[in-house]
Amino acid sequence: MSNNIKQLKKVLALTLCVGALPFVNNARIYAGDKVGLTYGVSQTVQAAYIWRGYYAGGPNTQIDANIGYGGAYVDMWWSLGATDIHCRAFQPEVDITVGFKRWGLNIFALYIHNFNCGFFDFRNYADKGNRLELDVKYTISDKIPLTFTWATRVSAADGYINKDGKLVMAYSSYAEISYLQQLQGGFSMYYAFGITPFRSCYTNYEKDFALQNIEVRLRKDWDIHERVGLMAFGQIAVNPCSHLNLINLNTGIGFYLK
Repeated sequence: MSNNIKQLKKVLALTLCVGALPFVNNARIYAGDKVGLTYGVSQTVQAAYIWRGYYAGGPNTQIDANIGYGGAYVDMWWSLGATDIHCRAFQPEVDITVGFKRWGLNIFALYIHNFNCGFFDFRNYADKGNRLELDVKYTISDKIPLTFTWATRVSAADGYINKDGKLVMAYSSYAEISYLQQLQGGFSMYYAFGITPFRSCYTNYEKDFALQNIEVRLRKDWDIHERVGLMAFGQIAVNPCSHLNLINLNTGIGFYLK
């Protein structure tokens, strides 16, 4: 019981933090242009949680808030949803990103916490634990929105048992090429192609190389207010690595501050 109470306190505390960020962000919106601040807040409700082609959960709501200055930024992303389409269990997640972006280059550290261990527990596990990865993204330009991504886990939940019975750090990596196409009428198309180059969590540590993700997403945006937008999207992701969820479909709606 005591462990459940501790976990509940963590969920409530992080919920309050996420809930407070939009208000702090709103207070600084009108000062942003004067002092060089960047900001962003969004909330999405969607039918599934799909990440890098992988089916990570069922119906959920996701909130994102970030603030930055001079290229440096901090982002907090929160998800609360079901573990599958049948909603038999629920799994909260919070991601904290610290990074720097300039001239199309975005370098950041991503911390992922799933509440199945201590918040800053960075011990390696084969079946649970936090995740910490380093990511590099590069977008050619606004006119050529082709983006290259490389992500590697460097600590915590990324272990497998080798032939000698020892727990080995996999340094699971993911590489992706994506393209964002702006269409008329507020529509946009997003295309992504991703691989995992060697044995990793994406293939359940079973393959040395695999095609991980082929994704297409259609999105429509509406201007609700000068600083508020509404969006809806439909998504299809093919994950050749998965034996259970080869094709994942998703749809959602959300709002965001501009």
